[in-house]
Amino acid sequence: MLDLINLNSIPVFLLVLVRVAAFFVTLPLFSYRTIPMPFKIGFSFFLAFIMYYTIDVSAIAIDELYLFLLLKEALVGLLIGLIAFIILSAVQIAGGFIDFQMGFAIANVIDPQTGSQSPLTGQYFYIIALLFLLSVNGHHLLIDGIFYSYDFIPIDAFVPFHDGTIADFIIDSFNKMFLIAFQMSIPLVGCLFLVDIALGIIARTVPQLNVFVVGLPLKIFVSFVVILLFLSLFMILVKSLFATMFETMRELMQLFGGG
Repeated sequence: MLDLINLNSIPVFLLVLVRVAAFFVTLPLFSYRTIPMPFKIGFSFFLAFIMYYTIDVSAIAIDELYLFLLLKEALVGLLIGLIAFIILSAVQIAGGFIDFQMGFAIANVIDPQTGSQSPLTGQYFYIIALLFLLSVNGHHLLIDGIFYSYDFIPIDAFVPFHDGTIADFIIDSFNKMFLIAFQMSIPLVGCLFLVDIALGIIARTVPQLNVFVVGLPLKIFVSFVVILLFLSLFMILVKSLFATMFETMRELMQLFGGG
């Protein structure tokens, strides 16, 4: 405690606090608006307080580049949390694909955690994914990510933003996110596509039947049945999604560290 009270150690502690606080600003689950702000600030402070004693701060010099180090720490924390949020957003993207086929695309709801609109099915899948993340202690692994980030990105080192490897990595992560979303939605979208084909055949063979009246309830019923059968496969895909998220965070930290 005496070391922290020392005025020379406060700027270094502030560097740690900025990275941790910025990490929780964009990190899934911890950044939601339903979590009180005093809890976020207090948790960031005490986690940074613990992490301060695990970092070698003896070689850190406080000079005219200190403000740039603060900016670098904020960017590192924001981008590591953001890349995790981007990968996890594949669940809601998949729900958007499904809702478009079901006819629920116009019935978006407000997500109370993020304050943005989200598809009905996507919100349902997203809640299941978050509960699964909590049940397997995935939130502990997310905290481990920021804790071990100092093994890849030293506190006194600058991030090589000048080359295009980080931008290429972000683009590849977006591609990976849409690919995972497509894999999650293809069972339902494929079944609804077959329903559309069947309705088209019925419309040609039985012109007296109004397929626009029958089609929407039929597609909703088929969607609910397929979702019920699909949940076990969905949990396997969510497990793969979390593995991809943690691997992407690790690769981004390696790029930040110049590896």
